[in-house]
Amino acid sequence: MRVLCAFPEAMSSSNSCPPSCLAPVALFLALLLHLFLSSQAGDRRPLPVDRAPGLKEKTLILLDVSTKNPVRTVNENFLSLQLDPSIIHDGWLDFLSSKRLVTLARGLSPAFLRFGGKRTDFLQFQNLRNPAKSRGGPGPDYYLKNYEDDIVRSDVALDKQKGCKIAQHPDVMLELQREKAAQMHLVLLKEQFSNTYSNLILTARSLDKLYNFADCSGLHLIFALNALRRNPNNSWNSSSALSLLKYSASKKYNISWELGNEPNNYRTMHGRAVNGSQLGKDYIQLKSLLQPIRIYSRASLYGPNIGRPRKNVIALLDGFMKVAGSTVDAVTWQHCYIDGRVVKVMDFLKTRLLDTLSDQIRKIQKVVNTYTPGKKIWLEGVVTTSAGGTNNLSDSYAAGFLWLNTLGMLASQGIDVVIRHSFFDHGYNHLVDQNFNPLP
Repeated sequence: MRVLCAFPEAMSSSNSCPPSCLAPVALFLALLLHLFLSSQAGDRRPLPVDRAPGLKEKTLILLDVSTKNPVRTVNENFLSLQLDPSIIHDGWLDFLSSKRLVTLARGLSPAFLRFGGKRTDFLQFQNLRNPAKSRGGPGPDYYLKNYEDDIVRSDVALDKQKGCKIAQHPDVMLELQREKAAQMHLVLLKEQFSNTYSNLILTARSLDKLYNFADCSGLHLIFALNALRRNPNNSWNSSSALSLLKYSASKKYNISWELGNEPNNYRTMHGRAVNGSQLGKDYIQLKSLLQPIRIYSRASLYGPNIGRPRKNVIALLDGFMKVAGSTVDAVTWQHCYIDGRVVKVMDFLKTRLLDTLSDQIRKIQKVVNTYTPGKKIWLEGVVTTSAGGTNNLSDSYAAGFLWLNTLGMLASQGIDVVIRHSFFDHGYNHLVDQNFNPLP
């Protein structure tokens, strides 16, 4: 395969070419360099070409890449997605049946859809069938009662065989929801900055909507259960999880499972730490809950979904792998490149940030291979900027440098799956905005 790329040596002004036109070129080259690091490279030489107005000189790079012998073969679900439980809080979960959202998600299948995030460990399941009656007050939730389960079967022919429920929501309903979400956005940001989260109730009706979205979109749902429900002896209280498992089984929902989100932060978030050994025991307990349930006796289990592998986090992972390394089907961790509160556009071009991921991969692989050599590793929950992202940066082409570098590096170093945070969410790290339009 031969690729030709022309780059300007200098520009007459800063406005000659916006970042949006440079990003795709740079991203493509980053992916090539990572995916084909060990491939035979042919002739690379700068060649002078004719100058264009406003440019002093161009350099032409000729890159020949052998595609006969792949460096790695990735999982067919290599690029997967995440939904944060905050969509319960701001009301967007009620709109996951949108024909447009489902269509956009179908374009990314096959993939996993992880339902998890910061609010995972504040999520409680209640088997209520009609919560709209108890919500009260005018607003999107109130008006949803005028629709049968908020679903209008507008495309029956498309989904008749699959049994999907696809909706065409009236414009007035979407406008009401956007108003509600704008108000809730401030609440969610306040929780995120203070690291103090309120409890969320997931009803049976909401779970039905979540699974309908995943199934109709061709995505396999991975549900992260609340791990912060603790008994006095600090063991995991599984009562709410067992209720959810039984309901899901009764509906024959094909789901994989996790327990918790970034357990290394539990002391800060909840005032109670959970070490790796205890978390491993909790995963074994979850496995014992799944096995008697026929539909989940062989369900996949993933974890521990740790944060950035600093010294204390590596110690937690080490303790977890000693106890439950053989229990999980893949070992998971998260990565964030930049603090979203202080980020600048040029930060997305810093090579030292690109290199931080490679160091993390080595640390995770070292621990995993010590206890379970060859165990699959997932980067589960990757964002370019923290604190909900940065408007016009993490949701723009500028963030593409870090994102495509991530894909190339993970593929070349044997990471099995990467889960992008988030498909649709509050903040500025998502792939689809509140008008259901795809972002760069």
